[in-house]
Amino acid sequence: MSSSNQINAQANMGAFSKAKDLQKKILFVILALIVYRLGTFVPIPGIDTATFKEIFSQNSGGLLGMFDMFVGGAVSRMSIFALGVMPYISSAIIMQLLTAVHPTLEQLKKDGGEQGRQKINQYTRYGTVFLATLQGYGLAVGLENMSGMSGSAVMDPGLFFRVTTVITIVGGTIFLLWLGEQITQKGIGNGISLIIFSGIVANLPSATAGTFELARTGAFSP
Repeated sequence: MSSSNQINAQANMGAFSKAKDLQKKILFVILALIVYRLGTFVPIPGIDTATFKEIFSQNSGGLLGMFDMFVGGAVSRMSIFALGVMPYISSAIIMQLLTAVHPTLEQLKKDGGEQGRQKINQYTRYGTVFLATLQGYGLAVGLENMSGMSGSAVMDPGLFFRVTTVITIVGGTIFLLWLGEQITQKGIGNGISLIIFSGIVANLPSATAGTFELARTGAFSP
């Protein structure tokens, strides 16, 4: 075999290997996003799903409906992923602001190198857990105060429900954070961004259908 043929064969093998590796990464991303989507259909323990759906449908406009769009309908189903990755995003923004104004954090970011970056990421994760805990507790209290024509949204309100809700919400948020990191490391693209994107895309068909229905009935002009 000539040297040119050997080079072509090696190039073909390299291209084939890269294609197989890309296929594995894409497949991993798809499977991870499927796991995320399945989790948005698992409700928080103690929720009367039928009653909550009725209450949510009456208050789905405005900010609540927009937040539900970003988490792929997880809020309307009050699932274990109801907060999505929003606590992490909030924590990351807070850390960026603190890094800009706090001398120690600023020095850690500039001169700490990889170790400094990992330290800041660790602080961001701690902040994520803290924010998710606060938001989870607020969510539990809010759910206990929700009631519709069919009754209360919570079957058995009280301390046990609040504790289980906080644990479930924090666990769901941390799982999504871990899943996003796995996508970033083993898949393609930024995992957190893909999770947010998949949540938005999941609601596009229903949102599009709703828009056309409003236009058909004359409630929404062309």
